[in-house]
Amino acid sequence: MDHAKIETAVRMILEAVGEDPDREGLQGTPRRIADMYEEILAGIGRDPRPFLAVTFEEHHKEMVVLRDIPLYSLCEHHMLPFHGMAHIGYIPRGRIVGLSKLARLTDLLSKRFQVQERLTSEIADALVDGLGPVGCGVVIEAEHLCMAMRGIQRPGARMVTSAMRGSFRENAATRAEFMAFIRHRPGGDG
Repeated sequence: MDHAKIETAVRMILEAVGEDPDREGLQGTPRRIADMYEEILAGIGRDPRPFLAVTFEEHHKEMVVLRDIPLYSLCEHHMLPFHGMAHIGYIPRGRIVGLSKLARLTDLLSKRFQVQERLTSEIADALVDGLGPVGCGVVIEAEHLCMAMRGIQRPGARMVTSAMRGSFRENAATRAEFMAFIRHRPGGDG
């Protein structure tokens, strides 16, 4: 990542909106923005396959679900954040992966300029490529600040996207089981 270019661009934006980039409160802002971009866009150009390279032989043939994985990403249209939860499920075909790897996969693919629809598909496709499961499903629910704080200005509206592969796409009962798992809330009525 080119920190100097980012810092120059931020100074130009500050000047363009009528601010003084040399005033006390803004003096370190270009550097802080460059540091922030390096952190929140750390997934650009990185291959997600290594997260699914270490698997374990296991003859479990039932659904495995990890839900409520927090995610933060930047909308590529307005460069504003969107945030929410990802839910991932798969049916193993003799190999399983550590659950933390599903969260790491989500994190890596979120840390780039994204649209939610593509992010959802990228996670599902990485699971298919890395694990070769019988099937998998990914659902993401997120609030987009480009809609909440500008344009239509509707905070609290959440977009839901899904990507179903293999048996999750082909079998309505499998898909329904996955959806029931991600809707169930302990202590609630589902």
